[in-house]
Amino acid sequence: MSRDKTALIILHQKRSSTGDVGLKLKQRGYKIDVRKPTLGDKLPKNMDNHDLAIIYGGPMSANDNNHAIKYETDWISVALDSKKPFLGICLGAQMLANNLGGTVQRASDRSHEIGFFNVIPNADGLKMFQQQKTFFQWHNEGFTVPNSCKVLAHGTKFQQQAFQYENAYGIQFHPEVNLRMHLAWLYYAAYKLKEPGAQTRIKQLNLRIKHGKKINLWLDHFLDNYLLEA
Repeated sequence: MSRDKTALIILHQKRSSTGDVGLKLKQRGYKIDVRKPTLGDKLPKNMDNHDLAIIYGGPMSANDNNHAIKYETDWISVALDSKKPFLGICLGAQMLANNLGGTVQRASDRSHEIGFFNVIPNADGLKMFQQQKTFFQWHNEGFTVPNSCKVLAHGTKFQQQAFQYENAYGIQFHPEVNLRMHLAWLYYAAYKLKEPGAQTRIKQLNLRIKHGKKINLWLDHFLDNYLLEA
């Protein structure tokens, strides 16, 4: 008897949500298996019972020398060895870069990227980002990937914004964040809006109205034509 498709999703905080990525995977027939290693959950020793894996963002640094971050970063090798699709979002993308031998670092001016910012597609990412180039961001570190990876988009403050390695993708931005999640972030992490490089709450919400639907459509396109086709 065939088994239902299952997505392993790794989150980092008690109140974290799978957002629009989780919703869209359920619409595509996936069961969602949420694990939170930062809260003590264990990750599977292989991907036999999972069809893809996604590591989301979080407030910690990919360079933190604590057990959970190192555990997740090392575990990515399990997903890569399985040849099944893998997606790293923000922190997850930075962990993927570190796993592959890249680096994660602050911006040269120590500022943040919080709000809606443009990505600039490279030649390999022109088709992926043809319909949408503005995305929600919330980070103060970025990745630099090794030559084994294909850079798909870059930015002005953080030079690399999206990349591919075999069946794995890393994106610095947050297409999973819908309006409900965005409002929660603005409430629970309001102190971040005082950081240099952060857009005001009003500007972010205005840009959410302008770009939210188009980002949602981009996420459909990415899942159906890239990640789930990997």
